[in-house]
Amino acid sequence: MQVQLTPAQSSFVNLGIQEGRFRDSEEAVQQALAQWEKRERVRMELIASLDQAEQSLDAGEGESYSSETLDELVQSVQSRGVARLAGQ
Repeated sequence: MQVQLTPAQSSFVNLGIQEGRFRDSEEAVQQALAQWEKRERVRMELIASLDQAEQSLDAGEGESYSSETLDELVQSVQSRGVARLAGQ
């Protein structure tokens, strides 16, 4: 496969090579594709998660919140976030 880069893209790759971040243009393209693949996997996982959540809501498995219970929800989310960060 051959890929034609724009002059700006080619200059960007050459700069990365000059700065020692890549051995050659092939390595730069491989790393770019690896990052793209990683983002796509995350995107597909998010879409699957949203689909699952939508199915759950359609099945009546969701929870209702009011202005009275919103503070409790916020506290719960914050607590779980802090615990998750502490576990990393």
